[in-house]
Amino acid sequence: MIIDGKAVAEKLYEELAKERELLSREIRLGILVVGNNPVIESFIRIKTRAASRLNIEMMRIDMSESATTDEVAAAVKKLAGETDAVIAQLPFSKSIDIERVLAAIPPEKDVDAINPNIPDEKRPVYAPVALAVAEILKQSGVDPKGKHAVVVGAGRLVGVPTAALLKRMGAVVSMFTLEEGSIEDLQDADIIVSGAGNPGFIKPEHVKDGVVLIDAGASEMEGVIRGDADPACAEKASVFTPVPGGVGPIAVAMIFKNLFSLIR
Repeated sequence: MIIDGKAVAEKLYEELAKERELLSREIRLGILVVGNNPVIESFIRIKTRAASRLNIEMMRIDMSESATTDEVAAAVKKLAGETDAVIAQLPFSKSIDIERVLAAIPPEKDVDAINPNIPDEKRPVYAPVALAVAEILKQSGVDPKGKHAVVVGAGRLVGVPTAALLKRMGAVVSMFTLEEGSIEDLQDADIIVSGAGNPGFIKPEHVKDGVVLIDAGASEMEGVIRGDADPACAEKASVFTPVPGGVGPIAVAMIFKNLFSLIR
């Protein structure tokens, strides 16, 4: 089963449109972008189109890669004061203290569930990618309870929140990064969720027949957006998400689901 993320997202937007009708007021979503990145821009375009179809005003602030941590944190606070929720679009330049910037997002306006100072049990919403993974499992009829799930990458947008949610759903979860662990760790996995951002490094020989392979990695290679998994893995997987068009559109829809939850 190859997941059509756009089709899944479309059903979510139909539900969100009904919710939007009940919220009969102006809604503003702020997004902060630092520097230029083609992968980032592709996601922002999707978010902007989604905001438009739900009659939500998108307020964007662009900052140069030379911006300081104080300047970026101040921009986040400014957006928070003028909008109903804020997205700090990662990654930032290495010179910026990400923890400080993300900590500036008020919990009640944190649609990405990314403020590092808020314990998971106190967050009002879950991370959008983790919610997208859960939705894909639901749509595919896959119950993660008791299954061995391997999460590749320990990033704040994909790896960490997805591992936490899978544990709550009853999966036996292990994690590895490209710096620590071995690709052989994937061979016994029933479910693999990858967000490493390393194009095509998961090969068919690394996974077992019937694996559920959810590719949440996206990076540019020679002008093309590619995922962590070689597309040939689809021949062995019982569930496979392509890049682009798999996890991404669903995760964007979950941002707006979170937004409505926060302002309800």
